[in-house]
Amino acid sequence: MGFIIILILVGILLLLAEILLVPGVGVAGVLGLISLVGSCVYAFNVFGMTTGTIIVAINVVLVVGLTVYVLRARTWKRFTLNTNIESKAIPDKDAVLSVGDVGKTTTRLAPIGMARFETGVYEVKALEGLIAPGVEVEVAHIEDNQVIVKPAEKDF
Repeated sequence: MGFIIILILVGILLLLAEILLVPGVGVAGVLGLISLVGSCVYAFNVFGMTTGTIIVAINVVLVVGLTVYVLRARTWKRFTLNTNIESKAIPDKDAVLSVGDVGKTTTRLAPIGMARFETGVYEVKALEGLIAPGVEVEVAHIEDNQVIVKPAEKDF
């Protein structure tokens, strides 16, 4: 009888591992089902019809109980990440752009591309429309860590 209990426990543990630890792989789940079916077959062969039927009923109750437990919403809330990341990337202090800096696009801004300024090459976003490569642009504003540019106004 101890062998049957061990097979049932191993089967339930493998099914839990399949559901919670390695979902989608299938090996642990298949081995768990084989263990549970093996406990039923062993009970029927060694102990007879009555004990075999009781073991099948126990296995069904355990698997249904496990399924209900896993499908409850509170079970999954314990496994979710609840922390929020509030930090932002800090740009290099020596190479910070400011509003009004003038540079030249190195790629097409559609609406995002690259532009070269005195302090280096940056990923920038066009304020509106598309801007061709080689056009002088001016920093309109900086939002979070995104540089928004517009075509530079020429003084005549």
